[in-house]
Amino acid sequence: MNWITSLLGNLNYGTILFLMLLESTVIPVPSELVVAPAAYHAAGGNLNIVLVILFATIGADMGATINYVAGYYLGRPIIYRFANSKWGKLCLLNQQKVEKSEQYFNHHGMVATITGRLIPGIRHLISIPAGLAKMNYWKFLLYTTLGAGVWNIILAALGWWFHSFVPEDKLNETIIQYGDYIKWGIIAVVVLVAAYFGMKYFLKERKK
Repeated sequence: MNWITSLLGNLNYGTILFLMLLESTVIPVPSELVVAPAAYHAAGGNLNIVLVILFATIGADMGATINYVAGYYLGRPIIYRFANSKWGKLCLLNQQKVEKSEQYFNHHGMVATITGRLIPGIRHLISIPAGLAKMNYWKFLLYTTLGAGVWNIILAALGWWFHSFVPEDKLNETIIQYGDYIKWGIIAVVVLVAAYFGMKYFLKERKK
């Protein structure tokens, strides 16, 4: 999609919000190539790092809300039909991916809307099963904001760090090369978040 490439090459607060909105629906926009480069430019004084994270998170919330509403009102048959359609395939979507996100949500409950936002392959779809399950919207929004915020902070920190030693023409290539490190960092965060909520639930049950 040439227009997405064009927007990625002209990052400002508006394009950050719009691209992250798309990324949180079913449009294949890599958030690593939105937030990290924006933070890179913030380190150079062209943008404000706090606003980069804020607009990226608001965009993620807006896109996640679209998926949530689709799941809530359209239901599973229509969602699956779209996933298996040619339009779904253009968005790199299929029924198996949606089912995988549903299984993750069903296994982890509402906390999945936090941890699921940090897992590649699930993060942009986890809002659909939340809608299908008729999860309370305000809880959904709170958890989505927390998960998206953590993800965006990680990417922003990466982009800010890269500014000290990576030439701009090598930035996207370097971000892709560091993909595995990002994934391991995310897994560590997911484990910590899951452990926190698991301990909180355990202590709550002990008091009963």
